[in-house]
Amino acid sequence: MKLSVEILDEIRRKYGEAFYLLDSAQFRKNFCELKEAFSAIYPYFNIAYSYKTNYTPRLCKIVNELGGYAEVVSEMEVELALKVGVRPQKIIWNGPIKNPMKMEEFLRQGGTVNIDSLEEARLIKKMAERNPEQILNVGIRCNFDVHDGVLSRFGVDVNSHDFISILDCIKGMSNIMLINLHCHFAKRQIEYWPARAKGMLDLIERIGIMPKKVDLGGGLFGKMEDSLKEQFASPIPDYTDYAKAVATIFAERFKNMPDAPELLIEPGSALVGDCMKFAGTVKTIKSVRGKQIASVLGSQKNISMSGVNPPLEIFSMGAGQQKYQDIDFVGFTCIESDVLYRGYTGFVASGDMVVISNCGSYSLVMKPPFILPNFPVLDISGGKMEVIKRGETFDDVFCTFCF
Repeated sequence: MKLSVEILDEIRRKYGEAFYLLDSAQFRKNFCELKEAFSAIYPYFNIAYSYKTNYTPRLCKIVNELGGYAEVVSEMEVELALKVGVRPQKIIWNGPIKNPMKMEEFLRQGGTVNIDSLEEARLIKKMAERNPEQILNVGIRCNFDVHDGVLSRFGVDVNSHDFISILDCIKGMSNIMLINLHCHFAKRQIEYWPARAKGMLDLIERIGIMPKKVDLGGGLFGKMEDSLKEQFASPIPDYTDYAKAVATIFAERFKNMPDAPELLIEPGSALVGDCMKFAGTVKTIKSVRGKQIASVLGSQKNISMSGVNPPLEIFSMGAGQQKYQDIDFVGFTCIESDVLYRGYTGFVASGDMVVISNCGSYSLVMKPPFILPNFPVLDISGGKMEVIKRGETFDDVFCTFCF
């Protein structure tokens, strides 16, 4: 849906002066494009969507409809995946800390748990002993150097005694199946992706175990407007670039092999980043010691971007627009660093709406109930408008407190 003053005015009158706009059709398109880019090179490929990035149920349902996996990191996200209809066999549970009772229940249902520590492996071994007739599917989150300059705290050092002990725990129980080897590294630059693939393949050869799945984790750039791309130090890869970087390695390694493993990646931002906008109303404009400041009903937490100026568009819906040089758009919170955009030049007035793009990644899920509850989410794909999350209220925030 192409936004206009008329559309935004209608939404604002119905749902308030700030809201998220979701394009679920774009999310579906991104999923299919990313999957096709990798599958064209290595057919045994699938996507495990990172729920933590944006766990809007509509998006999770789309992933399930398209045959993708749910990649979750908490019992809350496990419950969400099950609630939207995902079979346990299509859920992969990552994360450094897992509720033991929920983990055992999940394993008994057929889900996969990626082991993050020796302590966790020992817990699962005890679960296997309690459930001798039940096959428990596990993976290992593997930590090794991809020369990105980051010492990750996640996973198990593949050169450590703990890693050997975890393998021994698994081999010692006939009903624990190692079906997945997993890694994840934070940096999104494409030059670190081949090292992920080669590191995992070298590990498979070293331990002599061929898992059903090899999961290279997430950390991909997604689609973004040129104004945002220009603020990064290196070029932004597209889906095909990532596919060539790693799917080619798998295609060469497992050429003509009938038992080739399924290659997984766990994108979040790469799928949902460009699928959500945030719209907030300009409430005040003032000058403080010569600095022009526009206060917006919205927060940096609503866009989850810092250190860059996000793609921004002003819709003239107030009165008395004036042209400003170097005006900052700031949020409603009482935090000095709550700045949405620095140094804007253009026409602005109180009552205008600021629409910020590329807000789908982490913005909705990481917005705390700090000062104000969160705003509604409207799906505007396909020319229609549908509320998929109502605005939060006082009761939503305070219902767990004892008054």
